[in-house]
Amino acid sequence: MLSRREFLRHSSLLALAPTIPGFLAHTARAAAPQRDARVLVVIELGGGNDGINTVVPYRDEGYAKHRKALRLPAERILKINDHVGLNPSMGDAHKLLESGRLAIVQGVSYPNPSRSHFDSMAIWHSARLDAEERNSLGWLGRGLDGGPKLPKGAPAAMLIGCGQPPVALRGRRSVASAMERIEEFAITAGADPRSALPKTEFPDDLRAFVQRSMLDAYTTADRLVEIAGAKAVDGRYPAGDLASRLRLIARLLKAGFGSRVFYTQQSGYDTHSGQLSTHAGLLFELSSALRAFLDDLAAAGLADRVAVLCFSEFGRRVAENGSQGTDHGTAGPVLLAGTGVKPGLVGTTPSLLDLEAGDLKVGLDFRRVYATVLEDWLGLPSQAALAGAFERLPLFRGA
Repeated sequence: MLSRREFLRHSSLLALAPTIPGFLAHTARAAAPQRDARVLVVIELGGGNDGINTVVPYRDEGYAKHRKALRLPAERILKINDHVGLNPSMGDAHKLLESGRLAIVQGVSYPNPSRSHFDSMAIWHSARLDAEERNSLGWLGRGLDGGPKLPKGAPAAMLIGCGQPPVALRGRRSVASAMERIEEFAITAGADPRSALPKTEFPDDLRAFVQRSMLDAYTTADRLVEIAGAKAVDGRYPAGDLASRLRLIARLLKAGFGSRVFYTQQSGYDTHSGQLSTHAGLLFELSSALRAFLDDLAAAGLADRVAVLCFSEFGRRVAENGSQGTDHGTAGPVLLAGTGVKPGLVGTTPSLLDLEAGDLKVGLDFRRVYATVLEDWLGLPSQAALAGAFERLPLFRGA
């Protein structure tokens, strides 16, 4: 008999049973068609990214006026045009831009932006401005609800990282699951309780469901351990947590996994003090991991299937504070990467002289980006997901 201790020790597998096991069981059958389905990878930049020192308006007179300690020298900026360039630490992102694989949407936020991490992230996740309309469902979950069903048990979306799937992935019908490391699913030798289960199915529905779920969960563990033990044909990735998570996403894609959306996070962008070096390190990690991921997919023949969306809950104030950092602001850039994007700048570069209460004016509503990603990339209806119709942007080739 399976003891309570053993049951609790492997409860994470049982908890995932309704979502992951069937999905892996269908991998072999679904591999061929799923390799043709488009996939979205979302990278959440947690803390509020300083868009001004990411996409730098180095020729704007307000840049020198408002930033002394945090101003980046014009000669070091990775030029996009005669007025705007990328942070010097984003050399790999600049190479993506030059190779036609990076689009930069400027001045993105929403009406009356909140400077609260919690409230603003909730708005970005749910695509609902009114707190009363946020009901623990997210824009991607709702969008996936409106799409075709995946093979039975397949998670439509996966968080690659620790914790529960974010609100953005939660839908009424679509399933989201989470994974940090494949190796976490390994079963200790001698601890497998399958031999203790009866050979025939329980007669009542509830116990039969639990039995099937447990068997599926352990089958899933076997499959994940098999993948983890197999020699991976990976590209060259830099060190760091973000690169490791993107490498795992690439491995899942190469294995033919059927999820339409993969979600991961990079934290640390709440740079109230000592911003210059901290921010440069974060952007270097993001830029190098992103390029390695896209190059890896290109080598595997999967680049045309995948687009990457990078966003943060808000930008930073235009003026630096007294601690050589910046405080919570409003608008900021959204990055889209992949061979399917239309490269270059999208939208008007925000002025650092024409401000609203010391903050950048909002140029584009983020829901226009979402509508474009849902409709033009994933082929999903956007109106129900976003509670309205939003004009799409020229972000993808052939759209």
